[in-house]
Order: sequence, then C-alpha cells, then structure tokens
Amino acid sequence: KKNDPPSVLGLPLGKKAPTHFVAFSAGFHGRTMGALALTSKKNYRTPFEPVMPGVTFADYNDLDSAARAIKKGKTCAVFVEPTQGEGGVNSTTKEFLTGLRKLCDEAGALLIYDEVQCGLGRTGKMFAHQWYGEGAHPDIMTLAKPLAAGLPIGSVLMTDEVAAAISLGDHGSTFAGGPFVCTSGLHVMSRLQESGFLADVVSKGEYMLNRIKEEIGQKSAVVKEVRGKGLILGIEIEGSAGAIVGKARDKGLLVITAGEGNVVRLVPPLVVGRKEIDECVDILKQCFDEL
Repeated sequence: KKNDPPSVLGLPLGKKAPTHFVAFSAGFHGRTMGALALTSKKNYRTPFEPVMPGVTFADYNDLDSAARAIKKGKTCAVFVEPTQGEGGVNSTTKEFLTGLRKLCDEAGALLIYDEVQCGLGRTGKMFAHQWYGEGAHPDIMTLAKPLAAGLPIGSVLMTDEVAAAISLGDHGSTFAGGPFVCTSGLHVMSRLQESGFLADVVSKGEYMLNRIKEEIGQKSAVVKEVRGKGLILGIEIEGSAGAIVGKARDKGLLVITAGEGNVVRLVPPLVVGRKEIDECVDILKQCFDEL
C-alpha cells in the first residue's frame, strides 16, 4: 500500500506525490494548525503564524483564478465550501463546482468539500453540493457541527479510491467513534432522512428569506443584499453588523456576524417553526428600525 497515494493522484509510481493545497478567499476551515493554513482571513491566521506552508488562495467562484492556482504535479488537493458560512453566507454555482471537478481531474488533484457548516440538511439537501448535480461530486467531504445534535463529533467521507490509499492506523483520534456521540449521530441521520424533512427545510427557508426581503431588505437603507439557501441566510449591510447582533441579543434573538463583519448570519434550527421565524423577523426589523 505504500505506493498507493501517488497512483491515486494519477502519477507514475515512484514519483514524489504533490503536497501543495489550494483554498479560496473568504473560506473558513477551522482553527487547528492545518485547517487554519487553509483559512484565508488574516485575523484568524496572524496570531498563530507561522502556519503550515504550501497553500495558495484563489478567488471564490472564479474558475480562471482557480485554474491559475491548480497545477498538475504540484497541487495535491483543493479545499472549498459549497456554501461559505463564516465567509458571509456566499453560495457557489454549478459552473464553479463542476469546473473545479474538471480542473482537479486534469491536474490529478483531490477535490475536498468542507460541509461542516453547510451540510446535513442546512441548505435543504442532505449535502449542499447536491444542488449542483453529479458533475460536482467530491473525492473527500468533511462533516461535523450538527451531526450529533451539538455533541462533539466529526467525520470524513471519501471515495473508494481515496480510501484504498489509507492504511489502518494512518489516522486516529482520541475520542473518535465514541458510542454515545455516534448514537446521537445515528438519530440525527435518521431524522434528516424522514419523509418530507428536507423539503420542509427548503419551504421554511424560502418563507424566511422572502419575509426578510419584504420586511427588512426593501425597507432598510443600510441593507445591500439578503441571500442564502435553505436555513442558512445572510443580510449584508453597509458598515458593521455588530450593532444589529447586539440589539437582537438584548431582545432575546441570537444571531452572529459573518463576512468582513458586515453580514448578519442566520442559522436557525432545522426544526424551527413558521411562528418562530415570524418572531425572528419581527425582532430583526425592530433592530434595523433602531439604527
């Protein structure tokens, strides 16, 4: 199995495997050293520099930029979020993801999706990239946050070809596979697969998006855009969104900033009801009216 990784990457056996990575502007992949190196925001990286070398950042949703960064024989893997949460609730396009798939295939690189925030029903599909068809499938995908309903868990999904390059003991974790959190994870997966559950997420997301556009987006002079898919929504404003977050908290509503601090990010529970959505929008409207 020692020679499998180069062959998986499309290189002749015996040649040194590439070790360079490509990630994208506004992307967020975590705060541990490897994930931090793939995160473009300087305010996250600077306190911990030097971080892991060997990462090139391309522009999100820009295939020309990605094509310049992805190089055969140099690029090992490309990391991307199908929907950026921390980056400002930025959705990708079918053309971008299918284009990345082709670029990775041509370069012999792996395409890796970070669906830690946007996966598991958040956008109304089990996985966010499923909105973009079979031509956008990844080689590896990471999941975490909601998988065990708030308990600490993470998982990595991969194709059979990638799995064949990993030997027993190559990867490990102190708390991996704990029966308590895995039982919770199984329950979450069973709920997500219940008939009509994801369709209801789509319906509630559309309802919430339209209400925000009507009550806030069309009436507040500071709102630049209301966007999102399913139950991950963002309100981009002129200036800092911190004041809105603070006012909402004082009124009993928890929201958070994203992007460059200029986006109000909304990620309600997937089981939220329309009455709660109405209450959320009403509170947000009050907050915007008070600016």
